[in-house]
Amino acid sequence: MRTGWADGPEFVTQCPIRPGKSYTYRFTIQGQEGTLWWHAHSSWLRATVYGALIIRPREGDSYPFPKPKRETPLLLGEWWDANPIDVVRQATRTGAAPNVSDAYTINGQPGDLYNCSSKDTIIVPVDSGETNLLRVVNSGLNQQLFFKVANHKLTVVGADASYVKPFTTSVLMLGPGQTTDVLITADQPPAKYYIAARAYASAQGAPFDNTTTTAILEYKSAACSAKCAKVKPIMPTMPAFNDTATATAFTTSFRSPGKTLVPTKIDHNLFFTVGLGLNNCPRGARARNCQGPNGTRFAASMNNVSFVLPSNFSLLQAHQQGIPGVFTTDFPGNPPVKFDYTGNVSLIRFVADNPGVWLMHCHLDVHITWGLAMAFVVGNGVGEMQTLEPPPADLPVC
Repeated sequence: MRTGWADGPEFVTQCPIRPGKSYTYRFTIQGQEGTLWWHAHSSWLRATVYGALIIRPREGDSYPFPKPKRETPLLLGEWWDANPIDVVRQATRTGAAPNVSDAYTINGQPGDLYNCSSKDTIIVPVDSGETNLLRVVNSGLNQQLFFKVANHKLTVVGADASYVKPFTTSVLMLGPGQTTDVLITADQPPAKYYIAARAYASAQGAPFDNTTTTAILEYKSAACSAKCAKVKPIMPTMPAFNDTATATAFTTSFRSPGKTLVPTKIDHNLFFTVGLGLNNCPRGARARNCQGPNGTRFAASMNNVSFVLPSNFSLLQAHQQGIPGVFTTDFPGNPPVKFDYTGNVSLIRFVADNPGVWLMHCHLDVHITWGLAMAFVVGNGVGEMQTLEPPPADLPVC
C-alpha cells in the first residue's frame, strides 16, 4: 500500500502537472487482476486523456476460465465538438447544466453512424470458433452506457479488476469509470457485426446525447472475406434509453466467485446522503450567471456540504506538512437535516489501511463540478508499512 502520492486528483493528492513537465506514478498492485484504467483528474481533461490498465495473472498462474485466443480493450468515451474545458467553464459561469456530448466513441472513434468518422471505424477481427476476451471500459465523463454485440452472447467474468461468478448476457450497462471483462465466442455465420454503445438515461426531462457509437466485429474466415466486404454490418437491437429493467437485471447479476470475507469489527459508522439540487441566486446576481431552472444555479452535496477544491496546496500536502487553512475536519458523519431517505441505498464496509487523503466522489464529472465529493484523511498506523512515505522528489508544485 502506502500509495497516497499516486492517486492523482488535482489539489487532493498533488498539484497539477505543469505543461511540459512530468510526474511518475509509483504504486504496487496487490490482490487485483483484470481491467482498470488511468485518466486525467484535472477539470474535464479526462474526456480525452485516458487508457486501459491491464493487470494480468502472475507468471505461472492462469485465468479462472479457459485462456482466450486474443484480448481486446474497448474503451467507450464521450466527444465534444469543443474544448471540454470550455464546456465546463461555461456551465460554471452560467450555473446551468453543461452541454451534452456530441458523440460517443469506441477506442477514440465514433464509428460509421457519424459522418465525421465513417472511414475510421474500429475493427475487431475474429476467427470462426475462437473465444476472445473483451475488456470494456466506460471512460465517458457523464453517461451510463448500454453495450451490445449483434447476435452474440457475452459471458461476464470480471469487473473492476476482480473476478466474478460467470454469467451470460446479451447486454452490458456500465457507469462512468466502470470496467467489465467478457468472453465472446465467434459462433455466428461469418459476417460483420456491429459492436454498439449508447446511453442509458432514465432521468425524466434531463438532456442527454442520444447518438450511438459503433465498432465492427469482423470474421476473418475465407467465407467472409469474399462475401461480406461490401455488406453493411448487422446491427444489434439496443435497449430503450430508459430501460431500467434491463439495466437493473444486469447490475444485480454480479456475484462473487467464492465466499467473500467482510470486516466484522466496525469502528466508525458514517451515514451519507447524496444530493443534487438548485441554489437560489444571491440578490443582485446577473441573469447570465443564473441560467439554471427558474433563475437558479445547479449544485450538489454530500450531507448538505458542497466540496470546493483548494488552489494553493493539495489536501495531502497540507495534511502531511501540517499546513493550516487548507481544509477542515468537521465534515458531518450524519445528515444535518433529516428527511425521507427512502430510495437507493448502498452499504459499504472498508478497512482504512492506506494512509493519505482519498477523494470520495461521483464519477459523473458534472456532479463533482457542482460539489458532490468529500475526502477521507487516513492517518498513519503502526510501523513503517502503515506510514505515509515522504513526497516524491518529482511531485508537482503549485
